[in-house]
Amino acid sequence: MLNPDINVRVKRKFTGVGMSLSIGEVSVRTGVSVRAIRHYDKKGLVTSVRGDNGYRYFSEQSVAQICQIRRLILAGFTLAEIETFPACMRREENREFCPETHDVLRKHLDEVDKHLCSLETQRERLLKALTGRKAN
Repeated sequence: MLNPDINVRVKRKFTGVGMSLSIGEVSVRTGVSVRAIRHYDKKGLVTSVRGDNGYRYFSEQSVAQICQIRRLILAGFTLAEIETFPACMRREENREFCPETHDVLRKHLDEVDKHLCSLETQRERLLKALTGRKAN
């Protein structure tokens, strides 16, 4: 028979409104390392709360923000650049493009175009060298 008077301590994971995801869960859901998530949190790019146990807990919005940071990094942005457009990081919607990033995107596109031009020139020289023709 069960004794209903037994004192049982249950660890509560929920530490704030909507802040119930552990850093490990966020890492699995976003594909971003725990170390990187801690770094984003330290830089203020995502929001977390500390539980009584000292652990960080995150919301669904934090997951969306981390996914946005990941997309921006894959697009060629540095964290320093990402820090300059906080409005993008606070968006409720999970959009591919954030208007505040337009100038930085344009700059990155120009750099990629220059790099492509340089690579094309290098490719032509290599082809000429392979065929025995004099390279420019």
